[in-house]
Amino acid sequence: MNTKLLAKIGYGLLLLALIVAPFAGAYPVFVMKLMCFALFAAAFNLLLGYTGLLSFGHAAFLGTAAYITGYSMKIWGLSPELGMLAGTLGGALLGLLFGWLAIRRQGIYFSMITLALAQMVFFVCLQVPYTGGEDGLQGVPRGKLFGLIDLANDLTMYYVVLVIVVAAFLLIVRTVHSPFGQVLKAIKENEPRAISLGYDTTRFKLLAFVLSAALTGLAGSLKTVVLGFATLSDAHWTTSGHVVLMTLMGGLGTLSGPLVGSAVVVLIENKIGEFGTFLGRITGFEWFNTLGESVTIVTGLIFVVCVLAFRRGIMGEINAWLARKKA
Repeated sequence: MNTKLLAKIGYGLLLLALIVAPFAGAYPVFVMKLMCFALFAAAFNLLLGYTGLLSFGHAAFLGTAAYITGYSMKIWGLSPELGMLAGTLGGALLGLLFGWLAIRRQGIYFSMITLALAQMVFFVCLQVPYTGGEDGLQGVPRGKLFGLIDLANDLTMYYVVLVIVVAAFLLIVRTVHSPFGQVLKAIKENEPRAISLGYDTTRFKLLAFVLSAALTGLAGSLKTVVLGFATLSDAHWTTSGHVVLMTLMGGLGTLSGPLVGSAVVVLIENKIGEFGTFLGRITGFEWFNTLGESVTIVTGLIFVVCVLAFRRGIMGEINAWLARKKA
């Protein structure tokens, strides 16, 4: 069985699991949150994993889109599809601005420029009256999709989010395997050679940056509609750090890696307390009951283990093992 067939079977099983998850006892809102972060990580991986650009400012696109969607739906009364479209366009336009300012720099200089610009966006979100400041933008209504589908029902909202996330992921897959995606890979591997072949690498990198920002904006818009609020944490630099962690842990430059990495990180952040209580009950060690208060430490330890034992990330190592077995 070849690798491509295994990948198709794996994606098919994942899609089937997501379809039946609400009927198998999974909490729909939690799974929707996980899917939003999976899209966030996949969008970031398009920039870092396939273009070689390490951005420390992707939280700015997530937070900006979240606030635009929340404000337009709550204050202006826009429908969900128009609110999400506005958020996605807001993320794309901000990505165009960031990219235009930073794309001509390379390495750590590029990363630091994106971080500085993102921190400026964070302080704008903190100060302007439209975002609610430290309280965030609360009480965003879900509304009716196209005026027909009531998203107040969690199950209906779940399948709408699933369709949107799957469509966005298919767009990323198509982009990666298109001639445009092949040029991005060439830029990552050897930019001077891509230039010598006649490609305008600055334009290609800017397009990749804008596309990544737009998909990140879509993830932020979906998150706001699902949860009903947008907060400063969406635009904070730690969120940018989280998406880097998700991508590296899952497997840089793999399509499935960000999905796995985001699932691991989100599950750790939300379920480590329950897991610690379970361990404390079966072992009798009281320390395990406080495990939920040490999420950052546990996440860091798992990341260290992945770096030491899985240099290519979880899915990267699995793909390498399959390639060795095939050889």
